[in-house]
Amino acid sequence: MTNVQINSTNIRYQDGDISRVDVYFHGRNARHTYSVTGYIPLTAKEYQGNEALAALTELVVDKLMKGLRGEEDTEVELEAE
Repeated sequence: MTNVQINSTNIRYQDGDISRVDVYFHGRNARHTYSVTGYIPLTAKEYQGNEALAALTELVVDKLMKGLRGEEDTEVELEAE
């Protein structure tokens, strides 16, 4: 993945504190032969210290690659949609 861009973040609060952050992204390779779009859910602890765009992008790429390898973590519980 040579180009990942953060589109937006959705910060969720519970009792005035951040409870979860969904980071929406789009990525593609240099030749544009494949692309990926989605979101990575982060815990408040994962988000803290990674708010800057460069750090957040690095974290998203790391989690995306782990997910593609089947190594997804389950720290953040997703609600049934």
